[in-house]
Amino acid sequence: MNVQVKLTPTLSLFQIVFLGLAWMTPMIYFSIYGIAYESSAGMLTQAYLTAFVAIMFTAYSYGHMSKAHSSSGSAYSYVKKSIHPYLGFLVGWALLLDYLFSPIIACLTFGIYMHAQFPAIPSYLWMISINLLITLVNLRGASFSANLSKWFVLIQMGFIALFCILLYRNLSSISDPLAPLLQHEIPFTTILTGASMICFSFLGFDSITTMSEETKNASKTIPRAIAIIIGIAIVLYVVPSYLTQLTFPNPIPFADIDSAGLEIVKMVGGAMLGSVFIIVLLFAIFTQGISSVSSVSRLLLAMGRESILPDRIFAYVHPKLKTPAVNILIVGMVSMLALVIRLDTAIKFVNFGALTAFFFVNISVICHYYVKERKRSVSGTLAYLVLPATGACVIGYLFLLLSKDALIMGLIWLIIGVLYQAYRKQHALKLILQRNKSFSIEKSKSTP
Repeated sequence: MNVQVKLTPTLSLFQIVFLGLAWMTPMIYFSIYGIAYESSAGMLTQAYLTAFVAIMFTAYSYGHMSKAHSSSGSAYSYVKKSIHPYLGFLVGWALLLDYLFSPIIACLTFGIYMHAQFPAIPSYLWMISINLLITLVNLRGASFSANLSKWFVLIQMGFIALFCILLYRNLSSISDPLAPLLQHEIPFTTILTGASMICFSFLGFDSITTMSEETKNASKTIPRAIAIIIGIAIVLYVVPSYLTQLTFPNPIPFADIDSAGLEIVKMVGGAMLGSVFIIVLLFAIFTQGISSVSSVSRLLLAMGRESILPDRIFAYVHPKLKTPAVNILIVGMVSMLALVIRLDTAIKFVNFGALTAFFFVNISVICHYYVKERKRSVSGTLAYLVLPATGACVIGYLFLLLSKDALIMGLIWLIIGVLYQAYRKQHALKLILQRNKSFSIEKSKSTP
């Protein structure tokens, strides 16, 4: 085993924020525009604000748990240490859906949009190319990825600002500026359904908790980074949604839901802005892929170190690169599923894993601070019981709003995890019995 090789704490607050934003990918707003628009019946502003409220409580809980447990592993480690190891395994197993399918979504989105712009080149060639490039960059290390991601994130934010400026210029007049917020034609349950899908857009703040071991002063840096990332995200998503609803108050008939983001960009800025969009999207997906592979490889490392997964493979850290190189290569191979899976299916897998993890991180705060550490003063009750319980209820409700096939696919994945855990325990028990038997034989031979 190579578990003696440690990850090095080199990441600053600035770097960890950009890694989180890179994982979140501000341009994801356009990547899932059609799916989000359809699921919320066009009420994107309300859906994003609703999702923000749900995520805000959970981000609060992640901040507290990152102070309590600074090791890599995210929700898996928090639930394992605060509630129960077996439940931690199940949450970590569900979280694998989130983290494993995020690089797949990066490859899929890249292939879809590049093929839409260059129809002569098959989408699978774009997917394979971006996957290879993301894998190579991740092998170089976390600091290299963070420094590279910084500039690409700034480019994305610049494009969204340009898009908003053009939307504002296209507004002939604003008869009712509150119309996107106060409409009553669409049922609120539809907006909640859209919010359950849109939660995917905020994923990224949680991924940085997997980088705790590589972050300087992680107990302070990670909570601050989470707050900054969520604050930036809500501005980047709500402003263009609000301006788009003012500019296009009537339903938009998109030709292709998967590439609706490109269509809305061309409607606002023409073919020229569409071309710029493709270039920026290339940077966006590249950085999202880099950050998501970094996160999942560290989650696999945490599970490998504790022998939840085979430690000879998943606990390996390259002695020179100081990266979980084998995990990165494994994720690269899994990401080739982009060739055979649909974008909406991949997003459903991610949302199932993410919402499961979010729910139990809220519960972990209650178990760790309120139950175990007995912080039950008035302020402690508010901070460690009321707020996380509210977050758990909101996330639980959004979880139930996931589509039937998403719930079925997620439950099948959990069943596979239960079977794997049962096999692992049976195999471990068999090894113990074999060792005891061998020891008994050797002892009997040595006895005169």
